[in-house]
Amino acid sequence: MNADPQPTLGPHSKCGSLVLSALLAAGAAGCESQPLPELLGGQASIYDVTPNAFAQPAPGLERDQELLFFVGNSFFNQNWVTAPASTQARDGLGPLFNARSCAGCHFKDGRGRPPESPSESGTGLLVRLALPDRAGDGSYLPDPRYGGQIQDHAIEGVRPEARVVIDVEEIEGEFADGTTYRLQRPTYRLEELAYGPLHPDATISPRVAPQMIGMGLLEAIPEEQILARADPSDANSDGISGKPNRVWDRSIQGPALGRFGWKANQPSVLQQTAAAFLGDIGVTTGVFPEQNCSGDAPECSRAPAGGDPEIADDDLLKVVLYASSLAVPAMRDSNEQAVIEGAALFDRIGCAACHIPTSRTGVHPTIPALSQQHIRPYTDLLLHDMGEGLADGQPDFEASGREWRTPPLWGIGLIETVNEHTYYLHDGRARDLTEAILWHDGEGRGSRDRFLELSSDERERLLRFLRSL
Repeated sequence: MNADPQPTLGPHSKCGSLVLSALLAAGAAGCESQPLPELLGGQASIYDVTPNAFAQPAPGLERDQELLFFVGNSFFNQNWVTAPASTQARDGLGPLFNARSCAGCHFKDGRGRPPESPSESGTGLLVRLALPDRAGDGSYLPDPRYGGQIQDHAIEGVRPEARVVIDVEEIEGEFADGTTYRLQRPTYRLEELAYGPLHPDATISPRVAPQMIGMGLLEAIPEEQILARADPSDANSDGISGKPNRVWDRSIQGPALGRFGWKANQPSVLQQTAAAFLGDIGVTTGVFPEQNCSGDAPECSRAPAGGDPEIADDDLLKVVLYASSLAVPAMRDSNEQAVIEGAALFDRIGCAACHIPTSRTGVHPTIPALSQQHIRPYTDLLLHDMGEGLADGQPDFEASGREWRTPPLWGIGLIETVNEHTYYLHDGRARDLTEAILWHDGEGRGSRDRFLELSSDERERLLRFLRSL
């Protein structure tokens, strides 16, 4: 598969033969008709601005993969049921779970959000638990009673583990031009703990489900390309010290580069998918064959299973293919002057130091359509210290309690269309893109401070660029 072509220059461009990298380096003022590259996912991009923009297969899939994509789609979207049931291919829900399907958190393959009222549930927010001590594989130990994740739902006859309660504090501030803003700082607590108290050293980390697009492309970025961008000791003194996470890969029974999850704690789409089946739906796989029942929840261990494992390996691989080959929507309005100038501001205030615009995939082992693509995910897939305000205090392999993986920005402008909300960051605390930027601290502080200094018109151009992705 050939890489996507370079963008065509507009007939009245004042920028000669500049491509995006030069535009970002030199600034875009005066480049009135120079379009930005549209194909964020290379040839695995699609043009779709509908509510189903995240749910389409990547162009160029082989015929048998196109068929398997739609089978994987059905496993992703249809509800699992309690065993035993006549629908044996999809029984085995729970006993403890957060959602009845993958789509229960990733609605339309999009992004979850925090609940908007105390009574609302099933929005794609979950809570991770961990102790400060490590296991032999380098991971941090789970809570002895509740495991590594709170499940707030259960099948009949089993008690849900707990109820998540969110308290919100408002923070006020203002831009250099006097415009005021308000942020919401959430704190999380667990009530109605069914099986006794948490371990006193357990940490609580809220996470919302991210959008699913482009995962196979991110998996296909060569490891050496990611590591070349790491600077854990900030040797160049630019204030950015991205580092890789090294995690445990169950397929090779050894350490590997982490790529997926809010702290890059999963090495592959396969392991990320299998972990979500177990943690979120309570469905065992060949990768994670054991239910997460503690000895303090005997009704959980006595509940009937839907097979061993509850999703067969070949069906799991269909879901992995589906998750790997979801197409990336193309950029919109790439020739608008405000978008072009916003891209230059994105670079000028330092956002592109972590949200690196471009990468190139290598050879994907199973999906040729994802191989050798110039892509624009706007991420380095590295961990960064984002400051105390965003810290969860929960380490994850090599990630500290203040570090998060740089999330890809492709598709960020379509979240409202797909999911009918604009909640961002790892726990959805930011109610719009402006608030997401204002929460940046630590390694992101310089960019945030420069954003605060922008005029209202400049801020709108920067946001216009982000909404075009």
